[in-house]
Amino acid sequence: MNRDQIEGGLRNLKGRGRTALGAVAGRARPQVEGAYEQVAGVAQSAYGRTRDRAEDIYEDGYRLADEAVSRGRHLRDEAVGRGRHLHDEARTRGRHFRDEASRRGRALAVRADENRGTTLALVAATAFGLGLLVSRRR
Repeated sequence: MNRDQIEGGLRNLKGRGRTALGAVAGRARPQVEGAYEQVAGVAQSAYGRTRDRAEDIYEDGYRLADEAVSRGRHLRDEAVGRGRHLHDEARTRGRHFRDEASRRGRALAVRADENRGTTLALVAATAFGLGLLVSRRR
């Protein structure tokens, strides 16, 4: 409750009293002035309620904006964390596949070196097959 609501309520009561006294005394002027005070008091009180509500809405909006900023920062931080996690996982998997390919390549080279005749025959057969495929297309 703010000052306008209190003053408006008091003004309304004062106007009611003045209207009642004017009615008892049988005088029109105090009745009219009392009615005016009543209307002015109601209007002032309504203004005070409206002002209170506007302040509440402003504060709610301010809180919502702060919460939105806070949530945005939280989501950003969470996304950065997930991005870092995915980056680290991709790097780990890439190293694993590189190491595995290197290991298998070395093992294949060792087997090819141990079986030179078989390796030569396979290379020759592959070259011959590719040659046939290429020559038939022309």
